[in-house]
Amino acid sequence: MLADIDVLGVSIQTFGLFFALSFLAWGAVASRRLGELGRPSDWAYELVFVTLAGGLVGAKLYWVVDTGAEVSFAGIFSGAGLTWYGGLVGGALAVLAWVRWRGMDIPHLADIAAIGLPLGYAVGRIGCQISGDGDYGVPSGLPWAMPYPDGVVPTDQAVHPTPIYETLAMGLLAYVLWRLRDRFRPGVLFGIYLLAAGLERLLVEFVRRNEAALAGLTQAQLWAIIGMVAGAALLAVMAQRRGGLVAAT
Repeated sequence: MLADIDVLGVSIQTFGLFFALSFLAWGAVASRRLGELGRPSDWAYELVFVTLAGGLVGAKLYWVVDTGAEVSFAGIFSGAGLTWYGGLVGGALAVLAWVRWRGMDIPHLADIAAIGLPLGYAVGRIGCQISGDGDYGVPSGLPWAMPYPDGVVPTDQAVHPTPIYETLAMGLLAYVLWRLRDRFRPGVLFGIYLLAAGLERLLVEFVRRNEAALAGLTQAQLWAIIGMVAGAALLAVMAQRRGGLVAAT
């Protein structure tokens, strides 16, 4: 495990480095897609900044409400409390404000997010794996189970390397959605993303260490189910509209 990387005498948190790289990856996807849609590609950098700021605030607020923890100004920029669903809500609200300002249509932007979010998530989970930040799973006797003795949250037990599972799953999802980007009507990719990402998180939580919150399911699983229902509802509504789900040729 490698919690910190020394660069020219400066210690950089591995998690923080990959957190930043995850947004750069999303920015690269957004820049390419905006150009394909005839929009200024440099809007991607605005979008990354807005999403980062909104996501950071949303993640921290969710963590404070959920745990009752106190966060100082300096703590806003720490790796603690970066909850996925809080960040998703905060980032989404910030992006909606940006959309209103720029006059960008929401369905196209939602599809850009549908490709960029799983890619960024996959990159971010690499940081979780390398730093051993505690996002690993329960003990396991499987051949690929591994300990994290030098992680930020160490364990000598062989456990499910759930960050690897999520990196592979979400990286594959990003690739598939990118290949499908011109085959469906605007908004469909986002519905597919909600369904697939929700299913991935629902399944991986069964081998993670999070405690059950309701009906034997973790809080993340409950949010995942909500996301899946929303994705299915979005696709169902779009399928009923004139033209269906497939883009006109």
